Amino acid sequence: MKSSWFTAFAVALALATVPAVPSQSQPRSIEVHAKRFEFSPADITVKKGETVTLSLISDDVPHSLLITGLGVNAAMVKGHPTQVQITADKTGDFTGRCGKFCGSGHGQMHFVVHVTE
Repeated sequence: MKSSWFTAFAVALALATVPAVPSQSQPRSIEVHAKRFEFSPADITVKKGETVTLSLISDDVPHSLLITGLGVNAAMVKGHPTQVQITADKTGDFTGRCGKFCGSGHGQMHFVVHVTE
């Protein structure tokens, strides 16, 4: 009985002294809300090569986010967040817009991704 307790103690002590392995970092997450007739935030800044997860949320009616320069075409439905990952391979400003007609101010719904070095 003593040897079982001693073995368990020795294993626990050994595990406590092993350095922790760093976990793989998760992509940065940015929450973007869409509502008539705006995105919030309306622009974001990311670094070239950085993977970012956009959590797209419609606060009212169906919307979508189109950013052709980054290959984004994602629908948004109220109550159902949409996840999109982007990794820009070049610097610059990439303009997006709402791709689903949502009313008279639809044409003013713009979103900009600033990609820096």
